[in-house]
Amino acid sequence: MPTIWIREHAIVESCRRARWISDQSRSVWAIAWRVGFRNSAVCAEQRGSSQAIIRRWPLSFLYLITRRLLDLLLGRLQTEHANDVEIAVLRHQLEVLRRQVKRPEYRPCDRALLAVLSQALPRWRWSIFLVTPDTLLRWHRRLVTRKWTQPSRRGGRPPLADHLVALILRLARENPRWGYRRIQGEFKKLGIRVSATSIRTVLLGNGLRPAPRRPSATWRAFLRAQAAGIVATDFFTVETVRLKTLYILFFIELGTRRVRLGGVTDHPSGPWMVQRARELSMETETERPGSSVPQFLVHDRDTKFTRAFDDVFIADGTQIIKTPIQAPNANAYAERWVQTVRQECLDWLLIWDRRHLEGVLDEYVRHYNDQRPHRSLDLRPPTATSAGSAPHGVAVATAVQRRDRLGGLVHEYYEAAA
Repeated sequence: MPTIWIREHAIVESCRRARWISDQSRSVWAIAWRVGFRNSAVCAEQRGSSQAIIRRWPLSFLYLITRRLLDLLLGRLQTEHANDVEIAVLRHQLEVLRRQVKRPEYRPCDRALLAVLSQALPRWRWSIFLVTPDTLLRWHRRLVTRKWTQPSRRGGRPPLADHLVALILRLARENPRWGYRRIQGEFKKLGIRVSATSIRTVLLGNGLRPAPRRPSATWRAFLRAQAAGIVATDFFTVETVRLKTLYILFFIELGTRRVRLGGVTDHPSGPWMVQRARELSMETETERPGSSVPQFLVHDRDTKFTRAFDDVFIADGTQIIKTPIQAPNANAYAERWVQTVRQECLDWLLIWDRRHLEGVLDEYVRHYNDQRPHRSLDLRPPTATSAGSAPHGVAVATAVQRRDRLGGLVHEYYEAAA
């Protein structure tokens, strides 16, 4: 009795498996037929695409058959063969990379790891590595090149000392409107010889761009050659907090760049202008007795410069030169000083009244004449008597002190006494 039952059970199981296989085969054929029919229908809509139908339908059918066969062969054993499948996937991806990457780059740790793993594989399996004999030769050539390569010796000037670099950066950060030639002038005044190129290199290397400079004009070139006996004068205006306009009269000696403040007023009348001219004439005779008077006085055609104003200078033997109409470059030195006093002083202050403006301008003019270096004067202040007046010693960065003017708006540097 048990034997008959076992046989009947075996027959039932075999019939069940046969039915399952037939169902799977029917589903495979049904899917393949649907895919092929869909591809053929889509291709049939496109005229002249009979070759596409022949190419796509067998590939789709072959892909589905292969996938179903893998499912039948593996079945429930997919977890046990997962590692083998992963290895097959990785090998195929490696072949894809070999076709795309011509020469991979190996780091030293990669080379060491591959050398250790190669000892665990037989020699006939070394073809799986990407390293070829050409790779070994290239590594050897690189080692030989490294052996015979000498360290490069940088020529040129010796680098600046650290304390000089620190002082350059200090002056540049504390005075953002200074260019490298302006900083060179401060260094020369302190007795430190540094080229403008070195200062520019230090500033650019630390992300501090030098201030822009404008090229010289034709009138400037002419006036520079005749600057010894020329005095230029002009007006500029300042608006107070209460929007009251104040007029400033100034004179500048083109040969020495020395500035004289004529006066400040809210109404520059004719008598006021004549009085300013007389004060300038007497001040010049008092400071430099016996010296020659200016040969030329340059000003524009503003109606504030009256005939009586010019007669004061003509009486002293000075010739009046009026600039052309609407030609500010003809009085370039005066215009440049107006720009300087605005950029370094007036644009950063609020002016309350005439007395406040006179005090600010007096202090700035003293700084301009006594401490501010000028490029045309070999980076010396206007009041320097000769080129030898500047100190020739080398100042130490820690011994350089700072003097503040106008509440810290303008800085002056000097060497502290030992």
